[in-house]
Amino acid sequence: MLHKLWSPPTGNRTNIDDFRDIIMNKYQVKLETYWDLYQWSLDNISKFWEEFWFYIDIKHSVPFRQVLEENKKMDEIPRWFLDARLNYAENLLRFNDNRTAIYAVSEANPTVKKLTFAELNDSVRRYRAALKHVGVTIGDRVVVYLPNCPEALIICLATTSLGAIFSAASADFGVLGVTERFSQIEPKIIFGCNAVVYNRKTHDALTKLKDSVAVLPTLKHVVVIPFVPDYSMDLSGIPNSVAVQDFLAMPGENIAPLEFEQVPFHHPLFIISAPKCIVHGHGGTLITHLKEHKLQSNMKDGDILFYFTAVSWMMWNWLISSIALGTPIVLYDGSPIIPDYYRLWDLADEIGITIFGCSARYLTTLEEHQISPRTHNKLDKLHTILSTGSPLHSRIFDYVYQEIKANVLLGSITGGTDIIACFAGVNPTLSVHRGEIQSPHLAMAIECWSEEGIKLEGDSGELVCVKPFPSMPVHFWNDPDGGKYRRAYFDKFPGIWNHSDFCLVHPVTRGIVMLGRSDGTLNPNGIRFGSAEIYSIVGQFKGEVLDSLCVAQRNPESGNERVILFLKVSETKKKRKEAEYFSFIEMHNI
Repeated sequence: MLHKLWSPPTGNRTNIDDFRDIIMNKYQVKLETYWDLYQWSLDNISKFWEEFWFYIDIKHSVPFRQVLEENKKMDEIPRWFLDARLNYAENLLRFNDNRTAIYAVSEANPTVKKLTFAELNDSVRRYRAALKHVGVTIGDRVVVYLPNCPEALIICLATTSLGAIFSAASADFGVLGVTERFSQIEPKIIFGCNAVVYNRKTHDALTKLKDSVAVLPTLKHVVVIPFVPDYSMDLSGIPNSVAVQDFLAMPGENIAPLEFEQVPFHHPLFIISAPKCIVHGHGGTLITHLKEHKLQSNMKDGDILFYFTAVSWMMWNWLISSIALGTPIVLYDGSPIIPDYYRLWDLADEIGITIFGCSARYLTTLEEHQISPRTHNKLDKLHTILSTGSPLHSRIFDYVYQEIKANVLLGSITGGTDIIACFAGVNPTLSVHRGEIQSPHLAMAIECWSEEGIKLEGDSGELVCVKPFPSMPVHFWNDPDGGKYRRAYFDKFPGIWNHSDFCLVHPVTRGIVMLGRSDGTLNPNGIRFGSAEIYSIVGQFKGEVLDSLCVAQRNPESGNERVILFLKVSETKKKRKEAEYFSFIEMHNI
């Protein structure tokens, strides 16, 4: 049964409509709906991306000769925009005026700090000069071990302006997490901080930084930012360390104008995640993010984008790219529920956030605690809420429209670190149906396949992508023959990208329901389903089940599988409900 929760306002003109008109007029085709444009984008992959390149006005120094190596199969990792030379940072810093570029706030400093585009450009110029002074050059790795703060973005842009490669670990990472992420890529310089504030407590960061530096032998410089101003900056015992103000003073007063190393479209930009160490390129990251911001998210003048994220999550990379459109971004560090559960919604009112992004888990937590921003906040300017990180339960769709805002576009999105982008998600031209991601994104040829490689509708299967896209990783670090790369995505269905997500495509709306990771797919007695299907039922026992874990257990002799559901039950409900839970488990053959 279809349950429509939102529809596009009558007469609302979107950026997708404008782009569709360009395609219709130039190619003399009739494209009346989003689905018509989507099909055209799949049938004309190269033309679509060429037209978007010009529509969004990608800054470049050398034009492309050819959009795509169309003679190469997908698992051969075809190159895009051959011969083009450009720089990611140059595109993000195309504006240099007194409009606000960044709003920054944290538990350590709850006052909103503003940074203009002109100030951002100047800060990047100073950091770039210091990086260049200490010998950072094209291809070097610069890493940060920082909270979500303006300095992380500035260092990222300064690094990538030089053609060097950027990688990040959040300040809450432990030493093992940091060294696992950075040891393989052998960074030349690391930026850390003295401390962070989370959940009303100040947490020392210098000890973790010292221990991390000790096992990263390639580091030549350690730069420390006083993120918590009244906390110690004692750097003794940290080799090659310097406070950031001294680091920035190294080049002296004669700092050259901001310049940008021009690199090929596929030149390494970011290294994300471990142990894969996925390498994403300048051009593919840029053009894909801008398509998602401009078309799918319908960003326009006046929008302000917020995403509750850490620097180590790919949503941070996604967030920062939007400043290329002139869209200000909000950087927040700290607990999202301190001093109370309305913290981020109060911030939305204070700043005027129009697009609010968060995890599905955050929304679920609000629902569990009966938080009602609709009655507590104004949210006058908010028009879109984005959710990702895990499948968004149908119940939470209802919660958003009942307790946050009734006339908001709720965009559940899906993609991930592997593609640093989205396969499907928000769409301002289509209705929102309960429990569904609205649509595939333009030029993303995703399908739902059975184990036998048959396309499915209305039945669950593997999320695959059957045509190349620009934000495919350019390679894995330390994978010279590409073997690890191909095994990660192309082993299951030769030549076809397998994303290891389990999904279902609605046969009427064409919306997508995400069912969890398929590499954790449950398969008892040959009946294949995702763990999210169990969690959706368990979620109905609100307040009675505190936590749950659904896992498969395989018999090593027979190969047969059974599914075990672990429940953490509320003590006050435990005795009364124990029989019901076991009946529930038995009824579902778990």
